[in-house]
Amino acid sequence: MTDPLGLIGKTANLQAPTLGKSGGNAPAEGPSFKDVLLKNIEQVNKLQQDAEAAIEDIAAGRRDDMADVMIAKQKADMAFKMLLQVRNKMMDAYDEIKQLRV
Repeated sequence: MTDPLGLIGKTANLQAPTLGKSGGNAPAEGPSFKDVLLKNIEQVNKLQQDAEAAIEDIAAGRRDDMADVMIAKQKADMAFKMLLQVRNKMMDAYDEIKQLRV
């Protein structure tokens, strides 16, 4: 499977959260999950905007490279589907956490 967002090779700078010596409230180094998620949402949004602009351009006759437009649309669709799967997995994890008994 291809990586439409180009994120597979970029996970090397992510680090697992570590507990500080004082008991666990020390901030983790590296980007937070929220930052990574927001960055990816922005990338997907940009891919979709680019694909929509390409479709508008081809409809208006400003460009004639149909293959590039189709590729841009497929990249945007794949990126959105991948982001949707991330959301689904996060919701599954949230549901599992809700069922934990404390």
